[in-house]
Amino acid sequence: MEEFTMRPVAVIHTDYGGKFGIPRQSGLVPETVGRVVLEPDFRSREAVRGLEGFSHIWLIWAFSGNVGSGWSPTVRPPRLGGNQRMGVFATRSPFRPNPIGLSCVKLDGIDYTPEQGPVLRVLGADLMDGTPILDIKPYVPYADAHPEAREGFARGAPAARLDVSFPDSVQAPLAEDKLEALRAVLAADPRPAYQDDPDRVYGLTFAGRDVRFSVSGSGLTVLDIIKAKDNKDTGGQQ
Repeated sequence: MEEFTMRPVAVIHTDYGGKFGIPRQSGLVPETVGRVVLEPDFRSREAVRGLEGFSHIWLIWAFSGNVGSGWSPTVRPPRLGGNQRMGVFATRSPFRPNPIGLSCVKLDGIDYTPEQGPVLRVLGADLMDGTPILDIKPYVPYADAHPEAREGFARGAPAARLDVSFPDSVQAPLAEDKLEALRAVLAADPRPAYQDDPDRVYGLTFAGRDVRFSVSGSGLTVLDIIKAKDNKDTGGQQ
């Protein structure tokens, strides 16, 4: 079959500096804010005319961090604890024949700027900072919402299951809204499902800060928050 070449129409900027810690689906952490900046060729008011009438939009994007990683017919979904294999087309694994992602996010508003044109403010994105956006489409409830749909092995949204604590010794150099979003990200348990080591120190990059934490039982303790030296991935899986 004919191959297609695509070019990004936009790039999204989020507080997620690496893959580890990103919510495993869009909408799970609605406190997080993203900015979708159109590429120069598409920075036109006409291109987004009418979009403000929709509360949610679809972002079609590329797993840019996994390009060249290959794919497998089966993968280990985090929802199954990483212990069972399912067909890649029955999952949303980033390791796919074509590294394409799909996210439904809330459209919080459109800012019209002289430098970057229309900038979309979105909530609940599950994308790493700098992810290329291939297309933007409105979410249409009568066509896109199917309350009767079966969920397969992904039954129900995972609950925020960890109690997050910030000891007095930890300075949190983040604005209040960023701190609230970080707390929600940590409460969702960013660890791989198969890891449960109370002595292990984990790290993720959020809002330009390196966050170190440990988990014991249902409690997560933040150990340190410092300014990030870079935005390199700290490990884990999306």
